[in-house]
Amino acid sequence: MDRPAVAVLFGGRSSEHSISSATAGGVLRAIDRDRYRVIPVGITRDGVFVLEDDDPGKFALDAERLPEVVDNGTRVLWPEGGSDRTLRVRRADGSIDDLGEVDAVLPILHGVHGEDGTVQGFFDTLGIPYAGGGVLDSALCMDKHFMKIVLAAAGVPVSPSITVTRRQWDLDPERVRADAAALGEPTFVKPARAGSSVGVSKVHDASELAAALELAFAEDDKVLIETAIVGREVEVAILEGRAGARARASLPGEIVLTTREFYDFEGKYLGGDGAEVVCPADLTADEIAAIQELGVRAFEAVGGQGLARVDFFLTADGLYVNELNTMPGFTPISMFPKCWIASGVTYPELISELIDTALARAA
Repeated sequence: MDRPAVAVLFGGRSSEHSISSATAGGVLRAIDRDRYRVIPVGITRDGVFVLEDDDPGKFALDAERLPEVVDNGTRVLWPEGGSDRTLRVRRADGSIDDLGEVDAVLPILHGVHGEDGTVQGFFDTLGIPYAGGGVLDSALCMDKHFMKIVLAAAGVPVSPSITVTRRQWDLDPERVRADAAALGEPTFVKPARAGSSVGVSKVHDASELAAALELAFAEDDKVLIETAIVGREVEVAILEGRAGARARASLPGEIVLTTREFYDFEGKYLGGDGAEVVCPADLTADEIAAIQELGVRAFEAVGGQGLARVDFFLTADGLYVNELNTMPGFTPISMFPKCWIASGVTYPELISELIDTALARAA
């Protein structure tokens, strides 16, 4: 039997382009080549689909060089729909090569135009199976405002917050300040539709609010101001169940902060001091069971598909869900793979599980 052809899709138009590209490096290095035929497809920052080099080392992430997809002159030509699944590439000289049929897409995209349901709808229209979240859960979890509404409606505890639009801030800043003050101090200000802690600030008092909002508004015209909950930051990795089985949860991990105020971009991806990813977390059996159960409940509440990472605050009053990520950081050092590795699933096995779940869903 021929190996299924998997298009590994990465890069994209969001501010998380480099993180997606770095993830691709890890996936290209670890994916089981005996089981899958790999077609690397990059999306430039301008939204151009190009046939990329199958070279994991090209996409290494370090503080000196953030990897990215550049326009190499090729153009990936997606199937025309119907029963056609043939992927083609137009070379820089105008010639067109047939890359064969694509069986599934692994869209390791973060942020808007990738993790928000847009590319998922594109592949639904073409009838091409893809790994990870679908249109609805991707769109819901990309927008933290609506995600909180859905979780709260399902009885999942979330942190108190308000949502502020650019227009509201421009027209009535005093009302926004008053609403923010009601949340207490400190607070977190974050874009409603961004990830990887891009545009996030911790606000200690009212004098810092305007600058924090401007930073967040640079990413999105809708922003959340949230009560800063005091507690341990724990996370659990979720995988969709097979053949009607319930989703399953990994052992939880924990973000341990020492000198860093919160788990920002540098701490997550550039090896900054002051934050450590610990998995499995030092928790009691009852705490682990509660985190796993609430993680699965949150996944079910948003109609989760494929995978998600559920982030919590563990406080003296219990658990609060901070957010769900439908395509969480997936580099080998990211929390999602680490949690599954601690649970007995290797990084290559995890990649295969995502692809095989997509193929099984479409069978």
